[in-house]
Amino acid sequence: MREREIRLADAGDLPAIVEIYNHAVEKEQCADLEPVTVESRRAWFEAHPAGRRPLFVCVDESVVVGWASLSDHRPGRAALRHTAEITNYVHRDWQRRGVGAALVEHCLASAAGLEIRTLFAILLDDNAASMRLLEKFGFEHWGHLPRVAEFGEREVGQFYYGRRV
Repeated sequence: MREREIRLADAGDLPAIVEIYNHAVEKEQCADLEPVTVESRRAWFEAHPAGRRPLFVCVDESVVVGWASLSDHRPGRAALRHTAEITNYVHRDWQRRGVGAALVEHCLASAAGLEIRTLFAILLDDNAASMRLLEKFGFEHWGHLPRVAEFGEREVGQFYYGRRV
């Protein structure tokens, strides 16, 4: 197996991050219904400073094959300052090849240095692969919002998974 690198994302990675995310939009694997653009994601990208709530990319031979972000939960509410949401997406050609696991593991290893004590993830309740991935790393099912996402006639809930780090 080739050596992959996980590093902080830079602005040059944003087109690949958007491409990976838009595939999830197309497959109804996230809550957005329309593709996003690089320009529409710039503010989101900038809201992930390296020393606080970073955005990581997994790179294989100079190609971004997945990404993960750590985001503030309810920004501005001081009691929640040590709680963050973890999000990860893997390029369709790289799924089930360990990229998601490497990204989650990297985020967990980075959490203490970022003063994160609690991590949680929000996922659609029909996303069995992400449930298995999170459970592999000790995340537990913390909650469920039934039928809150609508994709035409298909209604899907959201699961909340979390763990202390």
